[in-house]
Amino acid sequence: MQVDEAMERLAQMMQSARSIVFFGGAGVSTASGIPDFRSAHGLYSGAQGRSYEEMLSHGYFMRNEDAFWAFYRHVMLYPDARPNAAHRALKRLEDQGKLTAIITQNIDGLHQKAGSRHVCELHGTVHRNFCMRCGQKVDLDYVVSAPGTPKCPACGQRLKPDVVLYGENLDDAVLEEALEAIRQCDLLIVGGTSLVVQPAAGLIMYRRPSASLVLINRDETPYDRHADLVLHDDLGKVLDAVIPGC
Repeated sequence: MQVDEAMERLAQMMQSARSIVFFGGAGVSTASGIPDFRSAHGLYSGAQGRSYEEMLSHGYFMRNEDAFWAFYRHVMLYPDARPNAAHRALKRLEDQGKLTAIITQNIDGLHQKAGSRHVCELHGTVHRNFCMRCGQKVDLDYVVSAPGTPKCPACGQRLKPDVVLYGENLDDAVLEEALEAIRQCDLLIVGGTSLVVQPAAGLIMYRRPSASLVLINRDETPYDRHADLVLHDDLGKVLDAVIPGC
């Protein structure tokens, strides 16, 4: 199927759908200047041969607090990033009453910055941080402006970003919210993700048999054969073209 034909079919599917859910990964935010952290990890001189899985693990955070925060702030934080065409198009779709939920593997908060209201953040967000001793909460600005390893402003103890590290489980409430949204939709659009990170990637298999599945990603995914429509193209370009302004 030619790209133009596929985009026309997607527009028709969206028009006839009553409840659309979008599931997105790192590729949603690359146009905002946020690289996939796997790629960013390779540019970080302090890694010293360690994998990104190790440096973003709960165990590494607990054993090497200073090294963790140095890596995390260098690789994971982009406070000046702004929503791109994909984020803005999804906001338009929500405003039209079609999009009922966004499920994201990203932790950058750009969907909310674009104005989207119903966002399930499977892996948490860089915009929330909390003290592991007293529970004090601080925002991203506090972490970014700290001169060294950020500490709790109330008790001076260890802060943890409210993100899911390797070795930690997804939040049960967020996971159930995402599953319920997928179960209720009649069109699931998956974009900007290679669908290899579990258990998040497996969520798409919980859709109803009658629900349509659309995959938009530059590269092939393990789930391409399960989809009703596949577009190997730029996500922002596709969404911007098929979701008109109000």
